[in-house]
Amino acid sequence: MIQVLFADTDGFDAGDIASFERAYKNIADATVTELKLGGDAEVEISFFSEEEICELNARTRNIDKVTDVLSYPALEEIKEFSKQNYPFDTDDETGRVFLGSIVICTKRASEQAQEYGHSLQREMTYLFVHGLLHLLGYDHMDEDDKKLMRKYEELILSRAENL
Repeated sequence: MIQVLFADTDGFDAGDIASFERAYKNIADATVTELKLGGDAEVEISFFSEEEICELNARTRNIDKVTDVLSYPALEEIKEFSKQNYPFDTDDETGRVFLGSIVICTKRASEQAQEYGHSLQREMTYLFVHGLLHLLGYDHMDEDDKKLMRKYEELILSRAENL
């Protein structure tokens, strides 16, 4: 199971966050099932403004521009989430392995939702799936990797809708 921890909720009220918590829990559960992951893990999610994500992107990736989502993996390889496999990445209190952090730009998500003709909730959910897959070692640097990542994005989104 993957626990989602909300760190910075720029511009969202408690009702919005409750809605995202349900959606992201479904995504996390669908990801565990689809990728056949074992053990307990946690991921941190933050919602940033354009200025904040631009500054973060520049500082951490040397890319001085706004982006929709950034992922910061904590693990170098993915195996069963346990203290035995990740002794330095496991929270002693919860027993969960820390996967890393995802940062979503709320304004970019809103613009993309309008551009693609779907809801903000759908776009924020997609960006979470995308970021989570990056934390789990998936990428889209070459065409084969991109196809595999897109396949998992769609499978996870579809599975999560049925939860």
